[in-house]
Amino acid sequence: MAIVGMHALIYSRRAAETRRLFGEALGWKAVDAGHGWLIFRAPPAELAIHPSEEDYHELLLMCDDIRATVRELRRKGIAVAGPIRNRSRGLATALRLPGGASLGLYQPRHPVALVPRRPHKSPARTPGRRGSKRAG
Repeated sequence: MAIVGMHALIYSRRAAETRRLFGEALGWKAVDAGHGWLIFRAPPAELAIHPSEEDYHELLLMCDDIRATVRELRRKGIAVAGPIRNRSRGLATALRLPGGASLGLYQPRHPVALVPRRPHKSPARTPGRRGSKRAG
C-alpha cells in the first residue's frame, strides 16, 4: 500500500470566485475534472497531529515571509481576515475567501517536514566573462 498524496476540499457558496482566487491570484495550476470543476495542484504539504480536547481539522497555507506574502496578496485584491498574530509556533493570519470563510496563512518558526520552495535566483554574472575562455 502507498499513500501518494492528500486531497483537501474547500466548500464554498461562491465556488467560481474562490477558484479564481486560487488560479489567478495565487497562481496555482489546475486540471478541469469536467464542467469547470477545477482541481488545483497545491504546494508540498505536511501533516501535524496536535493533542486536543476535541477532534477537528485545520487547513493552513504556509509561507516563508508572512508580511511580504500579505502585502502581495493585498495588492492582488485578496482580503486578509485579521492582523498577523504571534503564535507559539509561528506567525499567523487568515485570508478571507469569497464565500466568507477564512483560510489560515502561517509562517512557521518550528522545524518543518518540507523545504518551502523559494524563487530561483540566477547566479550573478561577472562582467566581461560571458563566452570567454581562459587559457590555462
